[in-house]
Amino acid sequence: MAKGKDARVTVILECTRCVRNGVNKESMGISRYITQKNRHNTPSRLELRKFCPRCYKHTIHGEIKK
Repeated sequence: MAKGKDARVTVILECTRCVRNGVNKESMGISRYITQKNRHNTPSRLELRKFCPRCYKHTIHGEIKK
């Protein structure tokens, strides 16, 4: 009796400040977090304030495509 689609999906959050400043992804890297969200409760893209070790401060991390 399992449902066809799972409500909970895994998403990747990426620092928006590092991406906006044009940090070279190969050399320095960009801060990324992996988390889960409920598709039914949060249909839009997820944005959370998380600590970015590259910027050394709390910044907004937005959901990206896999």
